[in-house]
Amino acid sequence: MKKAESAAPKRRRAAEVLDRLRRHIPDLRCELDFTTPLELAVAAILAAQCTDKRVNRVTPAVFKKYRTARDYAEADPEELETLIKTTGFYRNKAKSIRALGAALVARHGGELPCDLEQLVNLPGIGRKTANLLMADAFGKPGLIIDTHQIRLNQRLGFTNQTDATKIEMELRELIPEQDWTDWSHALTLHGRYTCLARNPKCDECPLTDLCPHFAARA
Repeated sequence: MKKAESAAPKRRRAAEVLDRLRRHIPDLRCELDFTTPLELAVAAILAAQCTDKRVNRVTPAVFKKYRTARDYAEADPEELETLIKTTGFYRNKAKSIRALGAALVARHGGELPCDLEQLVNLPGIGRKTANLLMADAFGKPGLIIDTHQIRLNQRLGFTNQTDATKIEMELRELIPEQDWTDWSHALTLHGRYTCLARNPKCDECPLTDLCPHFAARA
C-alpha cells in the first residue's frame, strides 16, 4: 500500500504545479468580461450552466441597459429575461439578478461589499462567486472552487473531497494565501482546455510527472 503524502512534500508539489501552470498559461484571469464588481456578479450568475463565451456575447447589451443595482432591482422581468434567454435557466437567473440588485440597494447603498461573508449572504451569490468577486473585482485572495477545480485537485492528489467548501478549506492549508487567486485561475483554465473531464490531453500537459491520476493511467 502506497504511503500517504505528508504535508510538506504536498505543499512543495503544489508550488511546482502552480509554477509550471504560470509558465504554461501566461494570462491567468477570469474569462468573463466586466468593468465593475456589479458587472462581474451579474456575469457570474449568468454563467451558471453556461459557457463564459456565450455569457460574453450576452452581457454587452445587459450592461448597457442596466448600469446600477437599482436598475437591476427595478428591471422589467420580461425585458431582462429576453436579454439573457440564451444563457439558459433565464427566468431563475433574472429573478436572482433582480433580487441581488434589490438587496444591494436595501443593505449596501447599491454597492457590492468587499467582504466574503457579506457577499455570500446576497441573493444569487454563492461561495464560488463570492471568492471570484474577492479575487477579480476587489484584488484580494480568493479560492474559486468550480467543477474544474474539484476534478483537478482530485486528479492531482490534493483532495479526496467532493464538496466545494471542504476543498476550499483544505486548499487554504495547502496553498499560500497570496497564491489563491492564481491557483484558482490556473487550475480552472487548465481544466477547461487541457485536463478535460472525459478525454484529458495528457500529451499536452506539463504536469504529468506530478500527477497521480496520470501515473495510475500509465
